[in-house]
Amino acid sequence: MTRKAYKKSVGGLCERCREKGIVKPGVIVHHKIWLTPNNITDAGKTLNWENLQLVCRDCHAEIHKDPKRYTVDEYGRVTPRDD
Repeated sequence: MTRKAYKKSVGGLCERCREKGIVKPGVIVHHKIWLTPNNITDAGKTLNWENLQLVCRDCHAEIHKDPKRYTVDEYGRVTPRDD
């Protein structure tokens, strides 16, 4: 529900591309402050629109240059990646 409403509120376009004058659909609602096992239950981080940004897949990949720092098990539990 939050994703759909946020996407609609910004017009459905990638916010990063739009800043560069590029018109491209946004498909991922990205959390500016990345979610971690410590903050994933904090609605101020997960649901706060000030922490969200609609981006295309290319921009999302650019933002997350590092490999995933977490795993999600079959029960949806988020755990830090072992390095």
